[in-house]
Amino acid sequence: MAHMTGVVYLAYFAASILGLVLVSHELPGGLTVNCLSDVLYVVTAFMLYRLLRVASQVTALVALACCLIGCTMDLLRQIHHGWERIDPLLFFGPYCILLGVLLLRADFLPQWIGWPLIAAGVGWLAYLMPAVALHGKVVIFPLGFVAEFELMLWLLAKGVAEGRWAEAEVRRNSATGPAHT
Repeated sequence: MAHMTGVVYLAYFAASILGLVLVSHELPGGLTVNCLSDVLYVVTAFMLYRLLRVASQVTALVALACCLIGCTMDLLRQIHHGWERIDPLLFFGPYCILLGVLLLRADFLPQWIGWPLIAAGVGWLAYLMPAVALHGKVVIFPLGFVAEFELMLWLLAKGVAEGRWAEAEVRRNSATGPAHT
């Protein structure tokens, strides 16, 4: 499951970069590829929820909701449905922060990966302030990219410590009962 999450995450990165290039050069297909990247990000978020809910189901669920709302706002923004005033970063910032918190709680993935995600989430929220956006873009965008790219690479290359993840899943199931599995 962890390696497959890394594969879908990688597909999201590829689609995002391709979409950015196409749109910035006003080439055809940019909108379609950007919408595909949002769909891939939603799939990645569901897979990360499944993986990280053993660290904290409530936190993972709130993170998933933030990502879903952020992707919805991004899609609506791209197709110009009047949602331009609601910046998706308002939801992606908390999503990254919550992902980082989940990684700090998880003992089946390296906790150090959580800190850059938390910093990236704070950066996304700070970017919503015009003064920060004007001067902080050169730091915030690379930080956000690197933080998520590290997680994607780890999942792709190493996965999770399966024994520890299975133990956490058993603890979660015994705490919530069989109706919630």
